[in-house]
Amino acid sequence: MRETQHVIVQEVGFRDGLQSICRVMCTEAKKKWIAATYDAGVRHMEVTSFVPPKRLPQLADATEIVDFAIRHPDLTVTALAPNLRGAENALKAGVHRIVAPISVSEKHSLANVRKTPDEMIDEFRRMRELRDSDPSWSGTRVVAGLSTVFGCTYQGYIPERDVRDIVDKVIQAGADAIALGDTTGHATPTHVRRLLEMLLPRAEDKVPSLHLHDTRGLALANAVVALDHGIREFDASLAGLGGCPHAPGATGNVATEDLVYLLHSMGFETGIDLEAMLRARDVLAEHLPGEPLYGYISRPGVLHDSLLPLHSSRGLPQ
Repeated sequence: MRETQHVIVQEVGFRDGLQSICRVMCTEAKKKWIAATYDAGVRHMEVTSFVPPKRLPQLADATEIVDFAIRHPDLTVTALAPNLRGAENALKAGVHRIVAPISVSEKHSLANVRKTPDEMIDEFRRMRELRDSDPSWSGTRVVAGLSTVFGCTYQGYIPERDVRDIVDKVIQAGADAIALGDTTGHATPTHVRRLLEMLLPRAEDKVPSLHLHDTRGLALANAVVALDHGIREFDASLAGLGGCPHAPGATGNVATEDLVYLLHSMGFETGIDLEAMLRARDVLAEHLPGEPLYGYISRPGVLHDSLLPLHSSRGLPQ
């Protein structure tokens, strides 16, 4: 009998889900959503982004949201920071992880952060140096969040060698970890396999996570391939909220509840109560009225017969 394996599911709807929605969710509603997600067993959350409020009013309450989130025991709190000023604010707020968005596509990078990929890597290096400048910040991990690693709405297919070169550069810049993002939903199972088989041997243990979008309905299939290659951390957004404002046509992230259902059906352990996650959708329905909510499991409900006991040999990953 094989030991049950744990998979981290990071809820990113608070940042990636909300950034594409015109209606601003009030701070108290965000706190209610965070609390409901925490009560469901989620212990990794990307809760906000430290960007100028004028540019993204939806996340103008970043400091208050982080202050609320970090009070929850055993919760790893992540924030996105697109520049040195944002990283400094995130460090001062007390986040546990900072993700810097580094696009492999130059056109997407210029649209998203107004810097080329190389310029963004230089900014990332400065973020790392800033983190290292104060011993009180030494516990904060600096993550290179690579976007458009499979394709770009502006540029189309992204050659694997371009991703490889960016991975090498961010490792040299001091990345504690690297997250691979399918920003526009270009990824296919074959492409995921090919890219991971290229990157994992050279990046050692620095590529633990994948950020999937379900633009073409392949997010869960791509997750299965990633699991087969040892990936044990995934980003997801409740009800499939999300998208990138600077990636025309890109739709939401893989739905958290669907991903958790998949993982449990394969015998992986997440620590997440699936029924409680489904109930958390009520917060979105209440505070984002009229906003489309996606996901498959929420419609027919959980088919418990398909969730094999975790200690059954049939339910364990082979």
